[in-house]
Amino acid sequence: MNLTTNYLGLTLRTPLVPSASPLSQDLDNLKLMEDSGAAAVVLHSLFEEQIRHERYELHWVLNQGTESFPEALSYFPEAPEFQLGPEEYLRHVARAKTSLAIPVIASLNGATPGGWTSFARQIEQAGADALELNLYQVPTDAQVSGADLEAQLMEVIAAVRAEVSIPLAVKLSPFFSNFANIAQRVSDQGANGLVLFNRFYQPDISLELLEVEPRVFYSTPMALRLPLRWIAILFGRHELSLAATSGVHRAADALKLLMVGADVTMLCSALMRHGIAHLRTVEREMVAWMEEHEYTSIAQMKGSLSQSRCADPSAFERAQYLRAVGVRVGEV
Repeated sequence: MNLTTNYLGLTLRTPLVPSASPLSQDLDNLKLMEDSGAAAVVLHSLFEEQIRHERYELHWVLNQGTESFPEALSYFPEAPEFQLGPEEYLRHVARAKTSLAIPVIASLNGATPGGWTSFARQIEQAGADALELNLYQVPTDAQVSGADLEAQLMEVIAAVRAEVSIPLAVKLSPFFSNFANIAQRVSDQGANGLVLFNRFYQPDISLELLEVEPRVFYSTPMALRLPLRWIAILFGRHELSLAATSGVHRAADALKLLMVGADVTMLCSALMRHGIAHLRTVEREMVAWMEEHEYTSIAQMKGSLSQSRCADPSAFERAQYLRAVGVRVGEV
C-alpha cells in the first residue's frame, strides 16, 4: 500500500502529521511520534508576544542604571541569564532536526507586521524544514475594516516570505467574507500551503471565582466538516498544498479529507486524548479500509470527491443546505 503524499514540496511517507500542540515541546514525545508513524511533525507555536517580551526584557536589563555611573557596565548579566523563550525555541528546533529523520516544521504565531517576523530567518537557520505561520487575530477595533485586516495579514505573509527560503504554510481561521479570495491572495504572497483551520480557544467565566478563565476543549470529528468543505472547494484551483486540521480523530476522518483534496491530515486532540501511539491505530485502519475498497495509493483517492470532480458541484455550496434540511429545490 502506497501511502506517500507530498506536502509543501516535502515527500512524506503518509499523510498523518501531528499538528502544533504542547506535546511537541518535549523531544521524547517527538521521537515517539516518529516511532508511531508520524510522517512529519509540527512543533508548538512560538508566539509574537514571546519574542516581543524577550526584546523588551533584554533592553531593560542592558540599560538599567547606565545613566547613573560608568560602573553600571558591571550590571550586564552573563549570557546564560538570557535563556528566554525564543532562544530556547531555536535550540528545540535544532535538537529536533538532529534527532529525527522526518521533516520538522516550526510554527510562528502572530498577527501584526513588525520586526518579530525576522525571527523566521533564525528558525530557518536552526534547521527547520518548513515554517507554519499561524495567523491568530481577534479584531475588536470598530474603526478597522475587514479589508484593512486582510491587507495587514497579507503584509505579514509577505514579510515572512521575504525572510525565509524554506516552504511556508499559512494557518488561518475561516472568518473571512470570501475565503476563496483569501486563499488566492495567500498564494500570491508566495506561500506554499494552507492549513485549514485555526481553532480559537474561547474564554469561559468562573461563577465561583467571578473571573474570566481559559478553558481548552478537545475537538470532535464534527469539526472536520468545515475544512472538508473548503478543501473540496479549493482543490485544483491553485498550487497551494492543503493541510486539514481540527476534527481528525479516526481513519475515516483522514480518508474523507484526502478524498476531497487534502495533502496531509493533522492530528492534535486525538493524540492528547488517546496518546501519541494512536497514530499507529489510525494508519492501520486507513490501510485496512483502502485494501477493502481496492485502493492502492493515496494519490489514487486524493481529490476524487472534490468540488471539481464531483458530479454535483453544488453539493459543497448552498444547495446542499436545502438538501440537508429536507427541502427539495423544486419546492422552494
